[in-house]
Amino acid sequence: MSAATSVFNQPKPVVSLDPTLLEAINSGIRPYPIPSGRVYGYGTAGFRMKANLGLDHVVYTVGLLAAIRSKKRNATIGIMITASHNPAEDNGVKLVDPMGDMLEQSWEGYATVLANTANEDMGKAYETLVNEILVDEIRQLQDRPANIVIGRDTRASGPTLVKALKAALDAVGAKYTDYGYLTTPQLHYMVRCINTQNTPYAFGEATEEGYYKKMATAFKTIMHGRSIKGHVVIDCANGVGGPKLQELLKYLPTSKEGGIDIKVLNDDVLRPEVLNLDCGADFVKTRQKAPPGSKATPNERCCSLDGDADRVVYYFTDSNGVFHLLDGDRIATLGAVFLAEMAEKAGLSDKLKIGLVQTAYANGASTEYVEKVLKLPVVVTPTGVKHLHHAAARFDIGVYFEANGHGTILFSDNATKIIRETQPKNPGQKHALDSLSASIDLINQTVGDAISDILFAEVVLAHKGWTPENWLNTYIDLPNRLVRVEVHDRGLFKTEDAERKLVSPKGAQEEINRLVSNYTKGRSFARASGTEDAVRVYAEAYSKHEAEALAKHVADVVKKYGAAPDPRGQS
Repeated sequence: MSAATSVFNQPKPVVSLDPTLLEAINSGIRPYPIPSGRVYGYGTAGFRMKANLGLDHVVYTVGLLAAIRSKKRNATIGIMITASHNPAEDNGVKLVDPMGDMLEQSWEGYATVLANTANEDMGKAYETLVNEILVDEIRQLQDRPANIVIGRDTRASGPTLVKALKAALDAVGAKYTDYGYLTTPQLHYMVRCINTQNTPYAFGEATEEGYYKKMATAFKTIMHGRSIKGHVVIDCANGVGGPKLQELLKYLPTSKEGGIDIKVLNDDVLRPEVLNLDCGADFVKTRQKAPPGSKATPNERCCSLDGDADRVVYYFTDSNGVFHLLDGDRIATLGAVFLAEMAEKAGLSDKLKIGLVQTAYANGASTEYVEKVLKLPVVVTPTGVKHLHHAAARFDIGVYFEANGHGTILFSDNATKIIRETQPKNPGQKHALDSLSASIDLINQTVGDAISDILFAEVVLAHKGWTPENWLNTYIDLPNRLVRVEVHDRGLFKTEDAERKLVSPKGAQEEINRLVSNYTKGRSFARASGTEDAVRVYAEAYSKHEAEALAKHVADVVKKYGAAPDPRGQS
């Protein structure tokens, strides 16, 4: 029985909750009705939609679930209100688990059930969920306090949604701290810090200042003996990353002090309507050009955050005026280059298993570079950060990035112990060990953090003495094409092997295989969209012409198998 259906199929609750509590829940949600005909679903990004389509109702229900989650885990839970790279009129909400990771997948169904519950049934639904989730522990846990921390980005709808959230938390008597404006990675950091304080695995001080100091201290340490050339221009997408980056700069040394010079672009948070408008990581990635406001000179290092600063892409224009994107695949390989080199110089290559995690969308040239040049293992997972994060955690040092620029690096407890307890035998080994140790603190391991990722990338470029062009030339991307194909029912298209092979419709994959075999370095796959009746076809090959031709032919296969049935019953 799935979480999404089980709530309303339960027998009478074993433990009836206080009627006053249930009435408080029903009373609190009255100002936030569910719009007629709306259906909501909790996914990798939580809930995300136009803010005026009942999101206040959804946010209220997330507050209720967060309280149950906090009781169940006996820990502080985070709630982030953001729609990341989406347009300014959108917003969203997601839960952050105790270690700063994403909500446990099995709970996504509970979130979906509550979000789709009518106001008059909300108290009953809460009572039923409490009985289902807490089960035998209910008598002990129903009086356990719930602790929540809240963050939001700069969208105009944020204050209204926070009001709805607090109404839910007040209704169930949860304790909460509202941090106001935060980047998404900062909230993830706060949650982990709170839940690990006074333990051997303390992550840091659960304040904004603690976040800046930890990162700045690690950056100063890792920059010892290295020098960053020039400056980096950072496009902040007119989002919350702008003011937070400016605050971090107060703690970072400039290049004259052995640090970094940063030029900030698009940090206008006083006009929420310009958030992500013709700027930001998603704009640069999809349009394959710099933001219109950029005045970057040839070979100047540039990068763009998204609206909540959890993803970043680099780019530059060469001396011929040609734009070049350095996306998440490039950032991942850059990190892997450095970590593998430091592990070798520290004498730990045989003790630390370093690996890189990608999705099927990663360019085949990047995979070949990691496996054949860096000689590191590559694991491919289904699309979605939660899949990459879990796979990376299986390595001692796991590097993962999606092509869109969202990613981070994970260090296992074993790796941290080995790195920090190994006694150096010479200055070179000590420098490598210090660099690895500082990397553990510089990188935000809870979630992709654009600001942290930029500092780490700048360290690696300084260490290697690379220009953006040197970085680009580590490998040459295979020409590729991504095509969207509308289908009658996306549910017909099911995949296996990390979404690289279709298992249905029957016969489709065999046709794709035959097509791929006709092209030099050809690779192609088709996977259904998670939000619309469409299938996305990815194709790559040795030349641009071949990649485009392969994409077209595979798209034709998808159209054939995805066409609506003939109402006359004819084939």
